[in-house]
Amino acid sequence: MPKSQSIRVLCRIRPENAKEKGNGFKPCINVISDNTLRIDQEPSAKEPYHEFTFDHVFPGVTTQNEIFQLAALPLLNEVFDGINCTLFCYGQTSSGKTFTMEGIREDKDLRGIIPRAMEFIFNKISSMSNEIEFSVKCSYYQIYNEKIQDLLDTRKTDLQIREDKTKGIWVDDCTEIYVASSTEMAEVFQCGANNRTVAATEMNKGSSRSHSLFVVTLFQKNIVTDSTKSAKVFFVDLAGSEKMSKTGITGGVGLKEAQNINKSLMTLGMVINALTENSQHIPYRDSKLTRVLQEGI
Repeated sequence: MPKSQSIRVLCRIRPENAKEKGNGFKPCINVISDNTLRIDQEPSAKEPYHEFTFDHVFPGVTTQNEIFQLAALPLLNEVFDGINCTLFCYGQTSSGKTFTMEGIREDKDLRGIIPRAMEFIFNKISSMSNEIEFSVKCSYYQIYNEKIQDLLDTRKTDLQIREDKTKGIWVDDCTEIYVASSTEMAEVFQCGANNRTVAATEMNKGSSRSHSLFVVTLFQKNIVTDSTKSAKVFFVDLAGSEKMSKTGITGGVGLKEAQNINKSLMTLGMVINALTENSQHIPYRDSKLTRVLQEGI
């Protein structure tokens, strides 16, 4: 999220899927207002319902474009102002995170945040003054079992995080590719997406088992004044948060995956809480996910 604003939390409700409808499940979430939802409990429960408040609540009928306009567009404008930003989807496995971030690129209506952002970035560049020169580069990596793996060059499997007073924080030796159009950026993204680690669990046959970070760096130079500014936007598709008992994971690699996922998500929550409470200590270093996102949240 941009440092010039408070952290925003928006909630998107996924409509029932075919399996849920086939089993006769009924929705238990009701949208009370633009920022409040209610979760109904079983009749036997001590409390009939729970209400939760967010910066915005998107009902199940919300379109991909509406999500982009309210959730992503303000951040992208901040990036052009030279402010690092992060947009991530958090939720249980099979809740629709990857669909929200990526969608179906070939379908104009179902495209997700990332392909829409690509188009917006280059449309805005083409509309700006000729006095400003731009360069855009992308990197794409995943954090799997607390190791950073380059999704654009799969030979790089255990990359290290570096920090410098002038350069800031970066992933050492991570592939960066310069792009000159949304089409080129989409090709880079698809190359990395094809290499992402997924696996079947009882909750989702294509569950994302890693945190993926698609990072776009925008550099601007005013050729008249010689002034420059640079900013990054992190598009983060988090691995699914899940209870072991519901996934059918009992040991081995799958158990290690789930433990690392849940640990890093817990750390992310602690970082966000510390930021909202203006704590003197922010535990960025407690996981690689929060460490690489330190400049963007």
